[in-house]
Amino acid sequence: MFNKLSRLLDDASISLTDHQINQLVAYVDMLNKWNKAYNLTSVRDPNEMLVRHILDSIVVAPHLQGERFIDVGTGPGLPGIPLSIVLPDAQFTLLDSLGKRVRFLRQVQHELKLENIHPVQSRVEAFPAEPPFDGVISRAFASLTDMVEWCHHLPGEAGRFYALKGQLPDEEIAALPVEFSVESTLKLRVPQLDGERHLVIIRPDKV
Repeated sequence: MFNKLSRLLDDASISLTDHQINQLVAYVDMLNKWNKAYNLTSVRDPNEMLVRHILDSIVVAPHLQGERFIDVGTGPGLPGIPLSIVLPDAQFTLLDSLGKRVRFLRQVQHELKLENIHPVQSRVEAFPAEPPFDGVISRAFASLTDMVEWCHHLPGEAGRFYALKGQLPDEEIAALPVEFSVESTLKLRVPQLDGERHLVIIRPDKV
């Protein structure tokens, strides 16, 4: 799996150390093992996980600005854990409301010795952002409106929302509340992934 991931990274023009690649492979191994009992992801094939979970997460890394991020509705740690591996100097709070997922995240944290992740079991509306975050990240979250309304208290003044989407959600963008505006939309290239991937970066506007 190390060689396959190395080839995928080359194809995506992403440069990582052997240690980082080994960590990503170890994460996929854990995800595959725990998935049998915990049903963490519908993706069953580890090779498919390399594309649909690892690469799909880390292509966002160059577009993140700041040092403190929160991954809301992280599930089994996506995109937060792959991002924490490729951005070791940044801090990632991994938020999920389900205990079994958070137990898995803590085991990943322990086994991979990831000191820059902070798994938390909480509903996003009830989680206090003190201090506020530089970035609020979500993948496969609800609509953009739900994201900004449920998470409006999380970013700081210069903070941003980073929504990982498939096709560009034009209707969701048009429906955003007036106190939020889209700063940019980026088409992401994920080698060997069927379908489109986009990143929508949203800015909270001062009212």
